[in-house]
Amino acid sequence: MNKPQGKLVILSGPSGAGKSTVVQLLLEACPLPLVLSVSATTRPPRPGEIDGVHYHFLSKDVFQSRRAAGDFLECREVFRCGHWYGTLRSEAMAGLAAGKWVILEIDVEGAADVLKQMPEAITLFLHAGTMEELEQRLRLRRTETETSIARRLEVARREMAFADQYQYEIINASAPQAADTICTILKRSGD
Repeated sequence: MNKPQGKLVILSGPSGAGKSTVVQLLLEACPLPLVLSVSATTRPPRPGEIDGVHYHFLSKDVFQSRRAAGDFLECREVFRCGHWYGTLRSEAMAGLAAGKWVILEIDVEGAADVLKQMPEAITLFLHAGTMEELEQRLRLRRTETETSIARRLEVARREMAFADQYQYEIINASAPQAADTICTILKRSGD
């Protein structure tokens, strides 16, 4: 018997909204067959990151070659930092073919690119509620320079303007609650 086709789930939101934390909780607690699509990037691995687990680490030449070949559902240079990020078509399609619900944690521009190709995707926009809360979260990370925080906040303001173009908008006041809300939404989408 054939496995049912999986579903594509797009999760977007500004940097600092807690997307990675919420996705991790979602993967641990939601009973749906969820998998996170592993993105590709040209940036070097950070300490502890594993190729194929955290990202597919590609050289700039390999990334651009694969981009030219149409291997990405979406890709772009992020935060004007010289590093490219993208969703490999093969990664997402393999999960869908296996009956998985493939989560793409991508920005609003990437989401728009994917939706042109796969309009049936379930779209979720996660944010901190206010720009003040978002700025506080970015500062609490203590991993960003003032220039980086300013750039991320500028991008966040632009991204927030797209929230109403998503099917669901979730305010992340509490990561476990946000994950539970998303799981409930997804379970309803599967019915």
